[in-house]
Amino acid sequence: MDENVAEGAEPHIDAPDIYNEDGVIKPSYVAHIGAAIADRDILTLKQDVATLHQSELGDLLEALIPDQRRALVELLGADFDFTALTEVDEAIRMQIVDAMPNAQIAQGVQELDSDDAVYILEDLDEDDQNEILAQLPFTERIRLRRSLDYPEESAGRRMQTEFVAVPPFWTVGQTIDYMREDQNLPEHFFQIFVIDPTFKLLGAVDLDKILRTQRSVKIEDVMHETRHAIPATMDQEEAAREFQQYDLLSAAVVDENERLVGVLTIDDVVDVIQQEAEEDLMRMGGVGDEELSDSVLSTSRSRVPWLLVNLVTAFLAASVISLFDATIEKVVALAVLMPIVAGMGGNAGSQTMTVTVRALATRDLDIYNAWRIIRREMLVGFINGIILGFLIGLVAGAWFSPSIGVIIGIAMVINMFVAALGGILIPLTLDRFKIDPAVASAVFVTTVTDVVGFFAFLGLATLWFNFG
Repeated sequence: MDENVAEGAEPHIDAPDIYNEDGVIKPSYVAHIGAAIADRDILTLKQDVATLHQSELGDLLEALIPDQRRALVELLGADFDFTALTEVDEAIRMQIVDAMPNAQIAQGVQELDSDDAVYILEDLDEDDQNEILAQLPFTERIRLRRSLDYPEESAGRRMQTEFVAVPPFWTVGQTIDYMREDQNLPEHFFQIFVIDPTFKLLGAVDLDKILRTQRSVKIEDVMHETRHAIPATMDQEEAAREFQQYDLLSAAVVDENERLVGVLTIDDVVDVIQQEAEEDLMRMGGVGDEELSDSVLSTSRSRVPWLLVNLVTAFLAASVISLFDATIEKVVALAVLMPIVAGMGGNAGSQTMTVTVRALATRDLDIYNAWRIIRREMLVGFINGIILGFLIGLVAGAWFSPSIGVIIGIAMVINMFVAALGGILIPLTLDRFKIDPAVASAVFVTTVTDVVGFFAFLGLATLWFNFG
């Protein structure tokens, strides 16, 4: 017998190394699990899959094909870790859950923390939710129902309803004994909350404070007021900002009557920050909530609306070009060079827009520094326009004629300046009217730079060659 294994204890089975040096799941491992699934080799699956961490199991589920995912869950049965469903794309999670009977889902979510259970249940149809909740113990059913009743992407949806709360008149010793004896405490926690008989939040005590205090001291003498209690209806992004600003590890969540209803922990907040950052990035590209696992039709539906908007703006830019068709016919070089002016303006506008949208999301840009940032971007656009206008003017002058070089150089300065100005003013304006700048800014900025770029270049050329 291994000396490191205590008598009567089950030896720990190390999880297999499933990643290559690039952090990508090994194809050989995926093939090995696929073969075990095909052979219905439950012993191998329990040894090589059931021991995986939830995030590793999530990566494996994403690497398998749909039929293999469903078969893996079926073969593992009670050994399948439902927490792994919080680590995969929504489309994959729904594929797996839709293939399960509600009784199996009900059994699985009972083993989860309440925040993870809500994460799985919130995407189900209301009828399925009700059927699953009906099969849960009364206390757990009430907790999950309360969380599901809060708005989507709110702190109430992300909170964990398991927490440690004690009255203020308890001593430190009583509190320690309670934590040692109660079997229903959360698996991990950082604070003990102090409540009155109506569950109204009075304060909190950090665990390190408990360990440093004599047993006879009352909790009310060592507690501190919870200055950063989070309303359950607060948007999850706002809640994450509270954690970031005050360096919190956990925070109490309270209802409209300031009664303690849950706790928000740093692991959930990290997921929220990543989720919100991904949403902003996807929206700026006009692809909404698209996932890599989405079907062809679903992906197409999510992209077409913004492409149609871009098509309309493209016709607007084309109509500007049509105003100068006579000039283009006389000077063919204009048709060759005009995409450069619009393209460089679009790139410059995108740079400014990206910085602005991110600054708005993180609240780094506000009414106190907006004008200073606008002046800075105007100056940056003007300087970059002079540099790039000079360079493209030299190239165009040598390629075609000095007059063409002068025209495109001036047009470049104008469009780079307007691009910088539009890149910051458009997101600010949209944000002022409560329109998400991450969603709509790109279309408007591109339209402005295209229209101004074509108009400046072709307009200057028309004036030069007709009246010069």
